[in-house]
Amino acid sequence: MKSFSDSYKSAGVDVTAGYRAVELMKTHTARTMIPGVLSGLGGFGGLFELDLSGMKNPVLVSGTDGVGTKLRLAQLMDKHDTIGVDGVAMCVNDVVCAGAKPLFFLDYIACGKNIPEKIAAIVSGVAEGCVQAGCALIGGETAEHPGMMAEDDYDLAGFTVGAVEKSRILDQSRVKAGDVMVALASSGVHSNGFSLVRRVFDIENKPDFHSDELGGSLWETLLAPTRIYVKPVLALMDQIEVKSVCHITGGGFYENIPRALPNGLTAKIEKDKVQTPAIFRLIQKEGNIPEKDMFNTFNMGVGMCCIVSPDQADRAAELLNSQGERAYILGEVVPGDEGVLLW
Repeated sequence: MKSFSDSYKSAGVDVTAGYRAVELMKTHTARTMIPGVLSGLGGFGGLFELDLSGMKNPVLVSGTDGVGTKLRLAQLMDKHDTIGVDGVAMCVNDVVCAGAKPLFFLDYIACGKNIPEKIAAIVSGVAEGCVQAGCALIGGETAEHPGMMAEDDYDLAGFTVGAVEKSRILDQSRVKAGDVMVALASSGVHSNGFSLVRRVFDIENKPDFHSDELGGSLWETLLAPTRIYVKPVLALMDQIEVKSVCHITGGGFYENIPRALPNGLTAKIEKDKVQTPAIFRLIQKEGNIPEKDMFNTFNMGVGMCCIVSPDQADRAAELLNSQGERAYILGEVVPGDEGVLLW
């Protein structure tokens, strides 16, 4: 028999809602099951058996992140089935920068009131993100916080663990002057800079609107889930030597691209080569934001960047495009201490 407490329910926590939410989640988590998963939902820990065949010196790589204030837009739209993709993407796109294949993911949802169907919708997005990344959703936690959060409010975070052969770990050490940066297009704003986005469009006080420039509504454009690059990048690594990879998130070009470069080298990028979607031009215009601040806050249409030798650049873009990405030559690596040189 399931436990139940009238006293706890009177304080705002309905444990039976938690049980129902778990039951609803199971149909979604089942989609993510891959070899290695040993346990279902409901235990005290998620079990995953490592298959290390073919690996001489495996290294575990972990990443954790949240979705940030993009959550507020999902709450205002009452659309919760895609925001989980963002939660997964923020983590798995980070670990693949080390060359690691994500193995499993766990989420954490804090909410003011546990509405099982709503929690299950959130988890459906998490499961979809795991399917896109090829990893398993092996557990998580839903915490009801009455009195600390409004009933409709929730927060979402998570973490992933991946594995990579030690000799194949990507870092900056192999990057040289003359190497080429290959851009992978973003699906939009992804999940960074939303505190600025919300202020620019006064989202709390103004309704959604259709934009011919965007080809749809503003809110739907902003809520587009973060693109997950795991499978195409891992496939690329199997074909050619990828020297370094950067995931362009908060801090934009100026903070993230230098993390993929050794000291003394700079990314030289022609601004005209950056394929920037209309949403960023609209943000800049409506907010009267200086260009440098745009490139220092948003991905500007480039969600990830792979650095390869110049003789492999065209092939890298071709291989990524064959995987369904929109990839193109973004710039080159040159001597210098600027980190990023946009001209």
